[in-house]
Amino acid sequence: MSEDNKDFEDKAEDAFDSAKEKASDFADEAKKTANEFTESAKEAFSGTGGENKKVLAGILAILLGSLGVHKFILGYQKEGFILLGISIAAYVLSCFAIGLLFVWIPGVIGLIEGIIYLTKSDEEFYNTYQVGRKPWF
Repeated sequence: MSEDNKDFEDKAEDAFDSAKEKASDFADEAKKTANEFTESAKEAFSGTGGENKKVLAGILAILLGSLGVHKFILGYQKEGFILLGISIAAYVLSCFAIGLLFVWIPGVIGLIEGIIYLTKSDEEFYNTYQVGRKPWF
């Protein structure tokens, strides 16, 4: 009986070692994949990926310009909060009819900036908005 137990223990130990090795290989592969994804994401949103920011900021400016999302994408937090604040205030005040005069202003600003972003060359956009840090128009 003890010989059967010894064989069982040896097989169990071999199975455990095999499972441990496979788990380690899986963990290494998962780390490699996560690092590749992280590098791709950094490249897409870094300063060197000027075209990606240009297209993203331009489209967001046209679609969600009144909320200032494009300003946040480009790193202009103060300007983004200004547009967002004007939009919120205008929507709140629209209950009293005075806000209706101001609701369209942030949207028009976003539309104009989106068109400007998309019509600039990649190099000009990068130099103006990412290196030169020009916040408006």
